[in-house]
Amino acid sequence: MTDDRDNNVWIETLQSEGPLREAALSDLRGMLLIGLKTALKSRSDFVDSLLDDFVQDSLVRILRSLNQFHNRSRFVTWATAIAIRVALTELRKRRWRDVSLEKLVADTGFEPSAAETSPDRESQPIIEAMYRIIGSDLTEKQRTVLLAEIKGMAQEEIARQMGSSRNALYKLSHDARQRLKQGLEKAGFTAQEYAITIS
Repeated sequence: MTDDRDNNVWIETLQSEGPLREAALSDLRGMLLIGLKTALKSRSDFVDSLLDDFVQDSLVRILRSLNQFHNRSRFVTWATAIAIRVALTELRKRRWRDVSLEKLVADTGFEPSAAETSPDRESQPIIEAMYRIIGSDLTEKQRTVLLAEIKGMAQEEIARQMGSSRNALYKLSHDARQRLKQGLEKAGFTAQEYAITIS
């Protein structure tokens, strides 16, 4: 499948109605299938049966975003980048869909796991202090959000399981990080020392 349309033709055709638009959509769908299959083939959480859903969601997003295309790259490259972002976001959501937030946080026990322990001995005291502060200085909700984020759970999934909006969750996370920073400073660590640990 070749891309013989230039950027302006893609945009004009997709914004029009009729058989030319349908042909362009069909061609774009085929190109996105190839691009996504190539981009995701090495991921263990990807199966081919998800491709059609990813492409359909991507086409909707691309058509809504046509006015954001600024001719800085080939149109198909831009559209494929959107499709990859859509697919990766969906894969992240699927990864956490069956993971209980309650169980994830309960498994922590406020001690750094081997995976969270840095081989750099200088940062070890900061990590230990961080877990002490999380266990003692944060509210239960702040602790839940911060531990879930440390474990890698997506914010959308944390918000869904807590029955919260994304904005409320962002505020909770921000406040938890501020308390953690204050606790680390009170424990004698400087901003330069804990900057790598807390993003």
